[in-house]
Amino acid sequence: MFSGMQPTSDSLHLGNYLGALSQWGPMQDGHEALFCVVDLHAVTLPMDPELLRQRTRRTAAQFMAGGVDPERSALFVQSHVPEHAELAWLLNCITGFGEASRMTQFKDKAARQEAGNASVGLFTYPMLMAADILLYDTALVPVGEDQVQHVELTRDLAQRFNHRYGPSLVVPEYRVTKESARVMDLQDPTSKMSKSASTDKGVIWFLEDAKASTKKIKSAVTDNDGVVAHDVENKPGVTNLLNIHAVASGESVAELVARFDGQGYGALKVSTAEAVEALLAPARERANELLEDPAELDRILARGAERARAMAAPVLDRAREAMGFLPAARP
Repeated sequence: MFSGMQPTSDSLHLGNYLGALSQWGPMQDGHEALFCVVDLHAVTLPMDPELLRQRTRRTAAQFMAGGVDPERSALFVQSHVPEHAELAWLLNCITGFGEASRMTQFKDKAARQEAGNASVGLFTYPMLMAADILLYDTALVPVGEDQVQHVELTRDLAQRFNHRYGPSLVVPEYRVTKESARVMDLQDPTSKMSKSASTDKGVIWFLEDAKASTKKIKSAVTDNDGVVAHDVENKPGVTNLLNIHAVASGESVAELVARFDGQGYGALKVSTAEAVEALLAPARERANELLEDPAELDRILARGAERARAMAAPVLDRAREAMGFLPAARP
């Protein structure tokens, strides 16, 4: 099983935690797991070098605080395993231009760039993501709905490669993260909570203190009728609070609707803030402890990269041989 996140902010957010990170820990029980800080993906958009270094460590620390055990799984940084970039090039060469042009995330991100400034790296992002997955004979990819198109491309490229060059790459399956874990922006509950939001007033950060997150939840957009009900279309703000509370506390949405019936939104917001803090506080404390010793964090990541390279090299060699490259000498 392979999964990863970009180090594009100082902190992950509640959506990252509930929608993905909280599920990674249990998945280690039944899978040989790899968890990657995908820093090569992060530079497809402009990134300050010092911030990239800081955020890479901070993201890795949050992975471990959220449940990733580097003794049981390979935890590593993408750029520490050069096989990712080489396999991505091989996949670039079997991807059609029109096929790549249809990727909706490229269209969305390119539209936010100044005219003509979208990079070629951003355009080829899906092929690098495909390499990330295929490099480890990955059988399962846990994925959000917004990444399904990229994993479908990964499957297509693996099948195409195997058809042209013979059986070389494992065609992965994917598991879409459950809808109940979908977290929307507190100020714009029709949009998913995102690190790239125009304002962080609607984003609950993994590493922010309880006072800040509580203030944001109490200021969350709702509506004017005061009725606590789960209705995505007509009451998106209230529905988002109910979903967040349910996943954070373990209570069902139906139980929450019954409990807050007639109490108005204030009581729901206070209780949601308490549930979120109870969930995040231990993980936040652990992440901050890890960040106090960056040298040890770097050693953990180096061990993870060594383990990942040992798995990746044979797959890349297999793909290189299938395509007709001369064998490469290994140090």
